Amino acid sequence: MNPVLLAVLLVGGIGVAAGLLLAVASKVFAVPVNEKEEGVNEILPGANCGGCGYSGCSGYAAALASGEVTDCSKCVAGGDETAQALGEYLGLAAGSVEKSCAVVFCQGTPENSAPKMEYRGDMTCASAMKLYGGAKTCAYSCVGYGDCVKACPFDAISIVNTVAVVDKNKCRACGRCAAACPKRIIDLVPVSQTGALVMCKNSDKGAAAKKACVTACIGCGKCMKVCEANAITVKNFLASVDRTKCTGCGKCAEACPDHCIIMR
Repeated sequence: MNPVLLAVLLVGGIGVAAGLLLAVASKVFAVPVNEKEEGVNEILPGANCGGCGYSGCSGYAAALASGEVTDCSKCVAGGDETAQALGEYLGLAAGSVEKSCAVVFCQGTPENSAPKMEYRGDMTCASAMKLYGGAKTCAYSCVGYGDCVKACPFDAISIVNTVAVVDKNKCRACGRCAAACPKRIIDLVPVSQTGALVMCKNSDKGAAAKKACVTACIGCGKCMKVCEANAITVKNFLASVDRTKCTGCGKCAEACPDHCIIMR
């Protein structure tokens, strides 16, 4: 037989055999498709932010489709609109998503917390913090190298004058920024809860805190004394506000000698 023809037949035979084997394998090893799960996935925004408590949209979709969870309001990125659509599709109560926003509890700009050294190294907050808490005098302040910026899937955070700032119109409260912050100075605050915010996490004694940052809370208790709603407590030299009690009168902000309390 002609060697060329033989080679063509041999290659063709191998191709046919391989095709048949792949066809059989695709049937034998096929993964069953859950149509309900696919339908839920199509409704979800696809942000994969993890704000629902699952690894991503597919994890939440699988839990809803299987009946493991019946709460349609876990998708903070999609909000009430997504919750309503999920409820209609699955025949469940939609519920409502409490809108929150990330808040960076720090005012440690260079004017308030002077640099104590020139940092040269891996420009991440996590790395810089390992060296005496970062380059700023206050060991509790925002490092300012943007680990939270990199973690945010919604482009809602930027670094302004060495401090992270959240765009409340873009924030979906997924919590990734809070998890990425090595100082743990980012919290999620419900938008509906307006009132006083203590923009500080420094729990050092008054003199040390004041030396580290001019806007640090010194635990003087003046805010607590003027609060008629008993919404403020001071623990470990740091004031905190119970936002469920705060009436938003603003007296605490007026009484604070270091201007570390803001109203929103």
